[in-house]
Amino acid sequence: MRLGLALGYWGRGPDPRHLELAQEAERLGYDSVWTAESWGSDAFTPLTWIAARTSRIRLGTAIAQMAARSPTTTAMHALTLDHLSGGRMMLGLGLSGPQVVEGWYGRPFPRSPLTATREYVDVVRQVLRREGPVETDGRFHAHPYRGEDATGLGKPLKPITHPLRADLPVLLGAEGPKNIAQTTRIADGWLPLYWSPTRTDAYEASLTDLPEDFVIAPMARVTVCDDVAEGLLPVKAMLGFYIGGMGHAKRNFHADLMARMGYADEARRVQELFLAGRREEAVLAVPDAFADEISLVGPRGRIAERLELWRKGPVTDLLALAPDPHTLRVLAELNS
Repeated sequence: MRLGLALGYWGRGPDPRHLELAQEAERLGYDSVWTAESWGSDAFTPLTWIAARTSRIRLGTAIAQMAARSPTTTAMHALTLDHLSGGRMMLGLGLSGPQVVEGWYGRPFPRSPLTATREYVDVVRQVLRREGPVETDGRFHAHPYRGEDATGLGKPLKPITHPLRADLPVLLGAEGPKNIAQTTRIADGWLPLYWSPTRTDAYEASLTDLPEDFVIAPMARVTVCDDVAEGLLPVKAMLGFYIGGMGHAKRNFHADLMARMGYADEARRVQELFLAGRREEAVLAVPDAFADEISLVGPRGRIAERLELWRKGPVTDLLALAPDPHTLRVLAELNS
């Protein structure tokens, strides 16, 4: 199981520790470093900053939001950074949800998310292969554009810049069972939001007949500490925000996933509290058991024991949300 460092996205401002953590991860032999975006900092600019100050570690977006850019624009970002980094780029994509797509990007959330995702990936692949002009009669991503307001002058084009790699890895952040199953067919890997090594049956039906070398790379908070309950608080805060705040009461993919993993009543309670403005209570309502099983928190010996569960399953890459160099070092030593 390879190790990656997940830096996430910025909060109020840039985190001055991120570059140091990325450089330490490279020194320790970590395979990859990943950035993200929500509705603040973007995923590609910090990754470029890190690329310029590292030499070996692979660079991934986990995730870049599809609604933020047309698929050709995303492909341009990826092929550019792949060239500048010497072939270290991995493109992780996600559809996000209606709240963000319509509320932040001002675009309609696709009524057929599977189709929209499939078309998006197809266009990105066409750009990277550069076998001819990009052409598709897609429902959501038509090239050239042929809508009612089109001039009719659109011309199929292929990228001026020759991509460094036609097979630049494309991974998807998918949560629903059908979306995960499609991911195994159209992408090079899957970026699970929550992964419990004790509940792999929650995904089993979607992960049949995996292609060779298919990547499964979940993110998990990793913290070396003496007090497990205290170490779980950041995990619970993240879960409270995602389950309660990143989605509508009637449509929240993160809450649905928690329910499928055996915590339906608890997910509903977290949502109710968060949407009622009782955010601290919502965080405390997240079960310690759930936060614990999707993370690696506690003393070194406890993490070592639980890490074995992750290594026994289908996970190929553990993307660690690790807050400090000491935790990075311990994890690297335990995984060696």
